[in-house]
Amino acid sequence: MTDSRSDAATEQMTSRSILDSLLDSGLHEMNRERSGLLLSGLSAGLDIGFGPLMMAVVLTLSPGGFGDLTTELLLASVYSIGFMFVIIGRSELFTEHTTLAVIPVLDRQASLRQLGRLWGLVYVGNILGGLLFTLLVTLLMPELGVVDPQSFETIALKLVDHDLRWLFVGGVFAGWLMGLLAWLVTAAQDTTARILLVLIVTGTIGLLHLPHSIAGNVEVLFGLFVSPAITLADYVGFLVLATVGNAFGGAVFVALLKYGHVVRGAN
Repeated sequence: MTDSRSDAATEQMTSRSILDSLLDSGLHEMNRERSGLLLSGLSAGLDIGFGPLMMAVVLTLSPGGFGDLTTELLLASVYSIGFMFVIIGRSELFTEHTTLAVIPVLDRQASLRQLGRLWGLVYVGNILGGLLFTLLVTLLMPELGVVDPQSFETIALKLVDHDLRWLFVGGVFAGWLMGLLAWLVTAAQDTTARILLVLIVTGTIGLLHLPHSIAGNVEVLFGLFVSPAITLADYVGFLVLATVGNAFGGAVFVALLKYGHVVRGAN
């Protein structure tokens, strides 16, 4: 009986330490200069573009396509590359630690205004970085010789060829998974474990083709630039609903619930 209580206490302390770490991280980011947040978001928006680019390369070189198990697994794996660059490199991604910045607000250590400032600066940086990456790759694409423009269209259509309700609900699940990833990465003890977690969680998002607002920003922009099948309305509709869904999923299903269960357990 004593051992059981001891194990439970250890588990609770671990959860409390994760929460405290996320609290400190959120407060630190909220207190950073505007330029630092914007540049960090820009860096993340640029780096995450390598995932969609590698997806297009795999789709171009693979004899199979969407629906083929081997191709789907390869696509999900390379989709994770951009997330690894961002998360292990500690750049600011709207759907990872930034979403969990809700926790300091729940703990009454920060205001909604501070949260809005953080979200806005990181989000704008992410979107601009994705746009810059897409423009650079579009200019270089003819010289690369390994990417068929049709692949960009196929990847983009996989995200926008759904009704609006799916975009929101799918975005909720993607945000939920990204918030969970931030929690798990904070709990991980070493870089190898963090890389494995990023691969598993973001690979799941890629395998399910869930709408991630920042990686998807690059995916749909590629399609918008190279294919008449993707319209500006498709892009805007995707970005708005995926963003709202991502924020809701991370804030409610991870930040709110985990904050509640840790704090109430601690009390």
